[in-house]
Amino acid sequence: MTSTDTGNATAVADIYAAFGRGDVPAILDRLADDVAWDQWELTHDSQRAGVEHLAARRGVQGAADFFASVAGWTVREFDVLDVIGSGRQVVVEVRVAFDLPGGGRFADEELHLWTFDDTGKVTRLRHYVDTAKHIRAARGEDTVTGS
Repeated sequence: MTSTDTGNATAVADIYAAFGRGDVPAILDRLADDVAWDQWELTHDSQRAGVEHLAARRGVQGAADFFASVAGWTVREFDVLDVIGSGRQVVVEVRVAFDLPGGGRFADEELHLWTFDDTGKVTRLRHYVDTAKHIRAARGEDTVTGS
């Protein structure tokens, strides 16, 4: 993993390290009280399809609900490829693969956009993903092998 040398980039790298340890409280501690989690101004297909892990959420409890929604997943791959950013926004490129309860599976290359306020708290996170894969996996399909 490579990263820029900014405080916010370091904070995001720390968040992914906490995720790797399963330390959700450490992640939640870095969030603003009213953090916008996967909230979009325009229509988002996965949200319209009811994909729980990509639902629009608000606040620290909303983010905690996101982590609860993925807690039963099996991680097959989660690699942070790059942390890029300066100032108030940081982008992370990740390669992931998960098995979901109910038989769904997906492997994806994603971008995660983190936005910070002046105090260093996360005010917004957006997952930029292959929504078709996420919708199909949430329905129990194996998008890795196509079955």
